[in-house]
Amino acid sequence: MEVWKGTPYPLGATYDGNGTNFALFSEAAAEVYLCLFDDSGAEQRIRLEAVDGFVWHCYLPHVLPGQLYGYRVDGPYDPASGLRCNVNKLLMDPYAKAMSGTINWGQPMFSYNFGDPLSFNDQDSAPHTLRSVVISPFFDWQQDRAPKTAYNDTVIYEAHVKGLTMTHPDVPEKERGTYAGIAHPAVIEHLQKLGVTAIELMPVHQFVQDSLLQEKGLDNYWGYSTIGFFAPHESYSSSTRPGQQVQEFKAMVRSLHAAGIEVILDVVYNHTAEGNDLGPTLSFKGIDNRAYYRLVDQDQQHYLDYTGTGNTLNVRHPHALQLLMDSLRYWVLEMHVDGFRFDLAAALAREFYEVDRLSSFFDLVQQDPVVSQVKLIAEPWDVGPGGYQVGNFPPLWTEWNGKYRDAVRDFWRGAPATLGEFASRLAGSADLYETSGRLPLASINFVTAHDGFTLRDLVSYNEKHNQANGENNNDGESQNRSWNCGAEGPTRDPAILTLRARQQRNFLATLFLSQGVPMVLHGDELGRSQQGNNNAYCHDSSLSWIDWETADQPLTEFLAGISALRRDHPTFRRNRFFNGRPTRRALGQPLPDIVWLNTDASEMVPEDWDNPLARALGVFYNGDAVGRDHRNRPIRDHHFLLYCNSGDDTVVFTLPGTEYAQTWEPLINTAGNHAGEGLLTAHGNVELAAKSLLVLRAYTQPATRPDDSVQASLAAIMNHQKTLSSP
Repeated sequence: MEVWKGTPYPLGATYDGNGTNFALFSEAAAEVYLCLFDDSGAEQRIRLEAVDGFVWHCYLPHVLPGQLYGYRVDGPYDPASGLRCNVNKLLMDPYAKAMSGTINWGQPMFSYNFGDPLSFNDQDSAPHTLRSVVISPFFDWQQDRAPKTAYNDTVIYEAHVKGLTMTHPDVPEKERGTYAGIAHPAVIEHLQKLGVTAIELMPVHQFVQDSLLQEKGLDNYWGYSTIGFFAPHESYSSSTRPGQQVQEFKAMVRSLHAAGIEVILDVVYNHTAEGNDLGPTLSFKGIDNRAYYRLVDQDQQHYLDYTGTGNTLNVRHPHALQLLMDSLRYWVLEMHVDGFRFDLAAALAREFYEVDRLSSFFDLVQQDPVVSQVKLIAEPWDVGPGGYQVGNFPPLWTEWNGKYRDAVRDFWRGAPATLGEFASRLAGSADLYETSGRLPLASINFVTAHDGFTLRDLVSYNEKHNQANGENNNDGESQNRSWNCGAEGPTRDPAILTLRARQQRNFLATLFLSQGVPMVLHGDELGRSQQGNNNAYCHDSSLSWIDWETADQPLTEFLAGISALRRDHPTFRRNRFFNGRPTRRALGQPLPDIVWLNTDASEMVPEDWDNPLARALGVFYNGDAVGRDHRNRPIRDHHFLLYCNSGDDTVVFTLPGTEYAQTWEPLINTAGNHAGEGLLTAHGNVELAAKSLLVLRAYTQPATRPDDSVQASLAAIMNHQKTLSSP
């Protein structure tokens, strides 16, 4: 085969229409071999002779998209010094744009002999591992334009590619569980009905199946085991042709954009699938172990682990940082995605030992003209010391607000001394974000996510039920802040089922009426259950998939309605924090932008928040003080009252006086009373059932529509003629 020198940039395999340039970074290598495979699996090795700045490269004319390849890196093997080169192991290209095949686990996939971690294994792994794929970069985007929805207008829907569509009756069977399935009109129509503006996909970077799970008959369903940071996961493609997953992913993005829906990727840059010193050699470990992974300083055989998965990516090394930034830019520029949710993002901020909000990674993101302009969402914790960092990320970032989840769950299950924090979360968590110059939009609010109970299970189980995971129910979070409403799991008791249905509506209404950005877990609107399993990462089955046939359609309609209320009223999606002043109002002073009300309609004062048994709260939202738009013009809306009762008994609220509004119309009542049943007047009383929420809007008499009918015209003509004929 004819081999040209090629160029060291860009890294990876780059097809230009005539041939393909290959480039691989390795400072540890003594020699690098590019390995090409035909359809029969026969291997052709090409020794790379050109090397610039530790980048080994060549150009192969006539190598076309679909070509399968990998690398072998020869060099020092000294695990005690952190060096793990092994020319017998076929390595995946860290910059591969697609991968193909599966891993057959066994001794050849490991660089050491089982039982002797410092030994050297010379068995060839090529017959047992994935191949990298040369892809075509060309695609007809058809003038695709990103929706670029502002944060305060954003509604996020967290979804799993397979779980969302696997049983959808309107999606063709071949497309179920794939990128094409998500792009199906029936799925997009459902998202639009809910008012979703962004779908946040659980990991779609190429990941591998864990051997220990496979031995148990389980799967790595969630996908938090990345091996390819540029490659869409192959099994989510409806095509069997290597590399076609790239085209299908792009087509999905194009369809979602046409529907006004952004695409956010859940990305796992904190670790890879290669595990610790006893893990396999798949890619990074055999290419340049010390460059890509954080090693223990005094014992480089072992890996620092801030993720609980065996290794942590070495964000202190320039080439590891380059990998992250190149990957992020690739997904924005070439795949047209609109943002990222960073799994265990605190691990990326550990430049030395402590979490550092001014680490190199954040510096690079801040100054990058591409990455800095998309949505950046942090999961603001890891498993290392001091890893819980909610509220501490830089101003460019938004965060999964774990404190919001905990406070809202506690309030609605009736836990004591929760009123004050519940109010703070409802108002946008100023205590977490205001001092760093951020806005309420920095808070990604959620009650449930993939990691934990579904919404239905949150109100149906007190305890986790993870026996099917094969770990004696020891895995998963034990402190779920859940409440089963009187029976553990399934029941036929109408009173318990009624309460559960009400609680689900309480959570969804609270989520969409809170300041910040709401995020819904896929299937929560349909009543999806995982039978009490709060850690279903290993179940690629009906346990984790949405069951569209048994969907709770009335709950879907409720969420669609509350989402529309949020969309139609800027009161619930402000771009500034409330100031609430004056807190103690003198007679005649104007109403603050928000007023917290006791059950007797008196304005709450600081000492009112100290009652540990208080479980009822009224909130007045001033529609005349919503904020200002981008032209600094005032934004005006209706006045609203929100009443919440998480207690076990009915509470009677007195409506405030006429300075708030003369008349109120009920819009939402999760107990099923009042909404649409007539107007309420100032100083009147309203009963709020136990565990329920009520939304009232200041009533405005609709303008009388002029009579523009044919009959009206005829009457006017006749009257005019009568006037003319009068003496």
